[in-house]
This record gives sequence, structure tokens and C-alpha cells, in this order.
Amino acid sequence: MKRLIPAVALALSACATIVGSPTQTIPIASTPSEAKIMITDEAGAQVFAGLTPTSVTLNKSTGHYWGSKSFTVTISKDGYATQTIPVKATANGWYIAGNIVFGGLIGWFVVDPFNGHMYTLNPETVTSTLAPNAAAHNNVGREGQITVMLMQDVPLALRDKLVRID
Repeated sequence: MKRLIPAVALALSACATIVGSPTQTIPIASTPSEAKIMITDEAGAQVFAGLTPTSVTLNKSTGHYWGSKSFTVTISKDGYATQTIPVKATANGWYIAGNIVFGGLIGWFVVDPFNGHMYTLNPETVTSTLAPNAAAHNNVGREGQITVMLMQDVPLALRDKLVRID
């Protein structure tokens, strides 16, 4: 009987549940900084709004059986093209390999799929480089005038036409 109790406890365990967490913190940064962030979930509900750089703690599960979460991170700033980055939950290594070794079928099909600990949000870090929006700048060169711009504000298509003046 003494040997049966540890064996039953081991069979009823689920590795991702023991090692994992129902949430994950995602660092978000952008170049340039202080860009607006809006995060919506798979249902279209807004779950966060703020400015870069920041870190956001997101749920990995909807709370339903096999209910992985997914998010859309939208990063925008005046004068720059808006960027949209998907963040999706995928099964982690503890769920896959850990249940082969320790948790078994109960871990795979009962415990871990209900609590969301079996997921990892990817990418684990969101980093965005926003491209300048040429139409948003009022830097207009006129005949006989010199216009001064930051290199990051020069449209990519025009950069190879620049002439260095010493």
C-alpha cells in the first residue's frame, strides 16, 4: 500500500501544471519609443493599452478545455507606419515531454488542458522597429532651398540618392 500511494500521485500529476503558470509576462519595446500599444485577444476584446517600453502580463488560456489564447499587438506612433504582431499560445515542453515521463494520459488530456499551464505565448518578447511614414512628414524641399531631416525620416526609396556634403 505504501508503494501504491506515490505511484497514484505520480500518475495523477501533470508536469505543465506543476512547473507552469496561468499567465506570462511579455516585454514590449519599439524604436522609436513611446509608441502606442493596443492589445486585443482572440475575441476582439481590448486587454491592454499603453506606451512602449512596457511589460504586460497576459493569460495563456481562455479557461476552457484546450482553450489557448491568442493576441494581436498593435504598435503605432504619429509619423510612422503601424505594425501588428500576433502573439499565440503553443504547447510547451513540460506539457509534451513532461507528461511522457511523469504525467501520463491524465496530465495530457485532463489536468493540463483545463488550466492553461501547458501553454507558452510566442513570441516571448515583442520588439518593433516602426518605419517612417513619408506622407506624414511636412519636410518638403523647394527649388533653391536646403531641407534638413533626420536619416530615419528619409524614405527608404530615396536614401540611395543622397549625396554626402562635407
